[in-house]
Amino acid sequence: MNAGLRITAFAAALAATFGTAYGVGQGLDPVVEEPARAAHDSHREASQAPASDGDGGHGGHETRPAGGLEMSAGGYTLDLKTPGVTAGTRSDLRFVIRDSAGRAVTAYEREHEKELHLIVASRDLVTYRHLHPTRAADGTWSIPVELPRAGDYRVFADFTPAKKGAENLTLGADLAASGSYRPQQLPAPDTTARIHGYEVRLDGALRPGKASELKLKVSRDGRPVTDLQPYLGAYGHLVALRSGDLAYLHVHPNGEPGDGRTKAGPEISFTATAPSSGAYRLFLDFRHDGEVHTAAFTVRAGTAVAASQVPAHEDGAEGHGH
Repeated sequence: MNAGLRITAFAAALAATFGTAYGVGQGLDPVVEEPARAAHDSHREASQAPASDGDGGHGGHETRPAGGLEMSAGGYTLDLKTPGVTAGTRSDLRFVIRDSAGRAVTAYEREHEKELHLIVASRDLVTYRHLHPTRAADGTWSIPVELPRAGDYRVFADFTPAKKGAENLTLGADLAASGSYRPQQLPAPDTTARIHGYEVRLDGALRPGKASELKLKVSRDGRPVTDLQPYLGAYGHLVALRSGDLAYLHVHPNGEPGDGRTKAGPEISFTATAPSSGAYRLFLDFRHDGEVHTAAFTVRAGTAVAASQVPAHEDGAEGHGH
């Protein structure tokens, strides 16, 4: 057998077909095969997770239920116009958000300085991008992307329509990157990540169905960073993706710049609720000296590990971009 499997345009078309037919976050099989476990309805688990009880929080944003498992929800649909790209090649990623009548949505509420936040992640959770596409007058969103590796990806659109009573939604669709495919294992659980000369330490743990505080401390060259810069209206943004189905959590920090009590580092605090037990990949975006960096961690919901127990290693999101 060849060293790598070849993903062709046929695979990309097949991915688009299955994504449309099922409309849920299963789509293509995960790149990394997960151990067998009891069957369950992952979407029901996510949507029925108990609401935050405020434990561990400090007046921050309430954790939203996991999203991204469906292409359609709340009367809106993510219509991905680019179901396949070629790995290592710059391509325009295009999509439209449609309402229940099939019309392209052209009005959105601005949240954290943007009308829409776009996340692209590989099924093995090694490659991650937090992007902000441009919307044309006809409602078509587009942005150039270059995915470094072949394989299966998930695209998440996080937005709120500018319509009375509309709620924030995260819709997801499958994307295939053709090329020579080599699977990678989910990175091992760790509480310290190094990226571009920065060290980020994670303290706290995700708990299934219950809010808990996550603290991330940023340092550089052994010194705490106390002059983090606001990025999209906050000192940090955290996205959590569940391994396997890629259930999506977008959690914002406790406090915000200019509120009179939130310091510009070195610590950024979040309150998060895991929709279920299992492995999750956390991606922290932070800005310093005019550059945005992404630190990545693998954690297991319900497992607490002190930051000092695990040695530091270089662990950023591969090919991240903003």
